[in-house]
Amino acid sequence: MIHVEDLTKTFEMGESVVNALNGTSFMIDRGEMVAIMGPSGSGKSTLMSILGCLDTPSSGTYSLDGAPIEKMDDLELAEIRGRKIGFVFQQFNLLARTSALENVMLPLTYAGVRGKEKQARALKALEWVGLSDRTQHAPNELSGGQQQRVAIARALVNEPAILLADEPTGMLDSKTGVEILYLFQSLHEEHGQTVILVTHDPFVARHTGRIIKLSDGQVVSDEVNRNPVKAGTPRPEEVM
Repeated sequence: MIHVEDLTKTFEMGESVVNALNGTSFMIDRGEMVAIMGPSGSGKSTLMSILGCLDTPSSGTYSLDGAPIEKMDDLELAEIRGRKIGFVFQQFNLLARTSALENVMLPLTYAGVRGKEKQARALKALEWVGLSDRTQHAPNELSGGQQQRVAIARALVNEPAILLADEPTGMLDSKTGVEILYLFQSLHEEHGQTVILVTHDPFVARHTGRIIKLSDGQVVSDEVNRNPVKAGTPRPEEVM
């Protein structure tokens, strides 16, 4: 489904040139749950932007379902994002003065869905994440974990082929973070989306079936995780 080959991305910083990606190559099959892992400065955020069609590489190729993303213009990239990719961010990015239901309906509005179908699909997405009883609550009336569930429902509402999550537990306490990882695992098993978690946290990465590690803009390891951490398992430091 995803094939990146020799991707580079350079940024000009004054008189200096920064190589955020430096010949990155890998493939991700449809239906995989993968972690892209690395420390700050490893290139993972830049790679996420390219995988999510928010940016294009300086060189190299990125094929998504056979489509050459690196050759697309802004309108084509926006169309791909709307149809194929759901985003979940560390900061929930919810509209503060609107209900959970209205937040989830927003991508449907952009996609041209109207009326009862829009509301029905948003309600279904909130049901998937266990928030059927919080549809009319504003973000400030929800816990951090509930807000992230709304964000996940919003990412899922168009039934994208790829769910792309950037540090999705970074703003949550450890117990709530584990609950969100359980939700990702459950949604992956039930709905079959390709799930990509971008993280610096080894514990988060171990919840996936494959871990790609970046350093200095290059893939330094790409390993199958045959024994993913089971949903609900506490972090090691929490086990007395």
